[in-house]
Amino acid sequence: MRRPLLDEATAEQRVSARLARQEIFARSPLPTLSFVIEEAVLRRPLGGASTHRGQLEHILLHGQRRNVELQIMPTSGDEHCGLGGPFTLIETSDGQRMAYVEVQRTSRLYSEREEVRDVEEQYGILRAQALTPRESMAFVEGLLGER
Repeated sequence: MRRPLLDEATAEQRVSARLARQEIFARSPLPTLSFVIEEAVLRRPLGGASTHRGQLEHILLHGQRRNVELQIMPTSGDEHCGLGGPFTLIETSDGQRMAYVEVQRTSRLYSEREEVRDVEEQYGILRAQALTPRESMAFVEGLLGER
């Protein structure tokens, strides 16, 4: 559904890159991963019912790993501090911290400590506003039961 349409080579490159990023789950030592996902995203059946079920099962599979914390942001809340768009916090093996922020077709990587600290603070508040990891896993299981 992307507009303008991507050519086949670009689409294949992006799929390959996404699959390569999945290798992070097999690294040693295991990285600590933490995610907050909007409930609305989990309810949208992109790709059809079968694909949607597979996506929810995949989330449950990875959400049960010891190095992964998954939290769901319920839509029942009036607002939360993540409404400005998705972001990723990164800490390298040498301790450098960065924040990657995405909005539509624009993205930016922040490495200045003050800018990164602002995004880290936002993430802390976001996690406090979301369901706990245990509640979140139960929530995803409930969505699978609805399928």
